[in-house]
Amino acid sequence: MKPNFSLRLRVFNLNCWGIPYLSKHLADRMKRLGDFLNVESFDLALLEEVWSEQDFQYLRQKLLPTYPAAHYFRSGIIGSGLCVFSKHPIQELTQHVYTLNGYPYMLQHGDWFCGKAVGLLVLHLSGLVLNAYVTHLHAEYNRQKDIYLAHRVAQAWELAHFIQHTSKKADVVLLCGDLNLHPKDLGCRLLKEWTGLRDAYLETRDFKGSEEGCTMVPENCYVNQQELEPFPCGIRIDYVLYKAVSGFYISCKTLKTTTGHDPQSGTPLSDHEALMATLCVRHSPPQHNPTCSHGKSPPPFPRSFTTAEQPFHSPPPAPLLCLVLGPAEMSPLVSVLKEAWAELDLGVAQARWWTSFAGYMIGLGLFLLALLCALAAGGGVREVTILLGIPSVGLVLGAGAGYLFHMQEAKGLCRARAELQHVLGRVRESQNMGPESQPALLLEQQEGNRGEDQ
Repeated sequence: MKPNFSLRLRVFNLNCWGIPYLSKHLADRMKRLGDFLNVESFDLALLEEVWSEQDFQYLRQKLLPTYPAAHYFRSGIIGSGLCVFSKHPIQELTQHVYTLNGYPYMLQHGDWFCGKAVGLLVLHLSGLVLNAYVTHLHAEYNRQKDIYLAHRVAQAWELAHFIQHTSKKADVVLLCGDLNLHPKDLGCRLLKEWTGLRDAYLETRDFKGSEEGCTMVPENCYVNQQELEPFPCGIRIDYVLYKAVSGFYISCKTLKTTTGHDPQSGTPLSDHEALMATLCVRHSPPQHNPTCSHGKSPPPFPRSFTTAEQPFHSPPPAPLLCLVLGPAEMSPLVSVLKEAWAELDLGVAQARWWTSFAGYMIGLGLFLLALLCALAAGGGVREVTILLGIPSVGLVLGAGAGYLFHMQEAKGLCRARAELQHVLGRVRESQNMGPESQPALLLEQQEGNRGEDQ
């Protein structure tokens, strides 16, 4: 690879709102989306909520001349809704389905049936290895009484871990998707702090689009206006996040969003706004750190770190952050880890409460069945016994299913909480070490990474 290597990468991301039979003007929007992608000819188009595989196949055929590589990530009962289209050959593909994804009895929400996931594709671009991730986290539904908060925090933690463990050989990491998280929400902060990913909206030098980069805006005719009443400008829940490692430097040259309408027809492509980013990758970082043109403060991490073996031109992975940063710089990471641990702890307590409640209901149902059997054996009214027996059986079966589900939920939350507890212990251990001990711990971490790669 040449010393003056540079690469421009154009990326498109959109939550397509593609619910068959329910989403308005779906066929027309898919047609216009395909036309738009063909005209713009992005390097990568990453889509969410393409729930119908028929819609994917339609886009696949329409985009084939421009995007010869494509993949649909299948999971759950309905499907993950994730798909990707690429101008470049896809070298590797995999996906990870989130352990926790809502409740099966919340039929009106349906997230549990979708199998929300994160998809990974690996591209080789002029000798550079790009790991591109696309994801869709659990929806919020009610910000004041968010019963899914612990699940979204657990999903954000799983996503961060998945990125960390699958990107060790990557030169550039790109994450796009509908995170269903506001920029200052716990899950979003946890993801950024742990992975070192940077937000294209905060980093770009040239932003054009909706106010404050919002990706659900009141001007969009498909948006539920009542849900956006607390947010006059809209909300920003869709992201383009990135980082470079292995001595590369990445910057966001431009970022654009749609603004609630299609310039050609006036009708939006979706209830979400599309994100269009132009990323530049090169070997050497610039000598200065320019201020973002749209008034955002500089990123919280310095642009260059140095370890014994290689320079970092994006924040290093969080396991190394505790070794190259002092206690003052570590405080944001420690704070968000503690906050996430506390939220998961509340989720564990809630899941265990529901497990106990379901257990009591099972006991009650079995008691009623035993009582009815005794009445029937004693010559009780047969019709009454049958009439009351059916609900009792239903109670036992329903409570049994609830018991099994919430027990699995509690274990999933406990696992994530234990991982966070371990990380917090390691961070505290590194902070308590003197400067002379930290190089040894750094060497141990690097040797461990090499062992995993081999």
